[in-house]
Amino acid sequence: MKPPLLLVGHGTHDETGAAEFGRLVHRLRCRLDGVVADVTGGFVAGARPALSDSVASLVARGHHHVIALPLSLTGDRHALGDIPGTLALEQERHPTLSYELGKALGPDPRILGLLAERLEDAQAEIPRMTFASAAEDEAEHIALGDTAVVLVGHGSADPAVNAEVHRVSRLFWERHASDYLTVETAYVSRTRPGVPGGLERCRRLGARRVIVLPYLLFAGAVLERVLAQAMAYGANHECIDIRCAEVVGDCEGLADVVVDRYEQAVSTEVMEVPGLLEVLASA
Repeated sequence: MKPPLLLVGHGTHDETGAAEFGRLVHRLRCRLDGVVADVTGGFVAGARPALSDSVASLVARGHHHVIALPLSLTGDRHALGDIPGTLALEQERHPTLSYELGKALGPDPRILGLLAERLEDAQAEIPRMTFASAAEDEAEHIALGDTAVVLVGHGSADPAVNAEVHRVSRLFWERHASDYLTVETAYVSRTRPGVPGGLERCRRLGARRVIVLPYLLFAGAVLERVLAQAMAYGANHECIDIRCAEVVGDCEGLADVVVDRYEQAVSTEVMEVPGLLEVLASA
């Protein structure tokens, strides 16, 4: 049996996001049943279950070595934030505990593929945010070449984290959105441009439709802020068809990436055991 998988969230004060986190944990628990010793998850701060409670529960069930995986779309090392420190504190509380910290989820080609699915759904199905009569909405066909995308990340005080989101925008444009007018980058907070700034950039480039694409794992308060900023901009720019795509969300595609990161961490552990390769080679 492989070591337990511990999913680590940074924390959220929003029940919707915490519920989606819980659904992903449940999906993985069912999927990995009989293969992985246990699957659980917890938040560093701001939500339940707390990471400390999840770790204590694992130790109480006899698990003293775990694979900890940060649920973060930003692959930069800065995105780990206080996760290593929090896990170190858990080791002080539980001296028998050891862990391997896996890689963050993004940017992964499969995550970009999920974003492309959300973009396609928004293009085809989601109503516009700006006002239009039913006749105008049905009569107007807007080509992809007149449609822009604003990919929106959380935003950080760390330039390296923001640069990672900008890199994702570029990769997404090249792999999935090259027929669109442009893919611009924006952030919810802490840095510029904000969502209105990204929309304004698209308007000045001549976009007739703009689709806001949240670079977020789960729905909740952050997504609501994205929607609010987009709607506020749209209220003063009724000539542009503004839409907002869904977040990545709990799905099999996301679970695939999590399982892959878990397997990578397990493999790294095996490779690092002194003398193991020599033993395998001589077997």
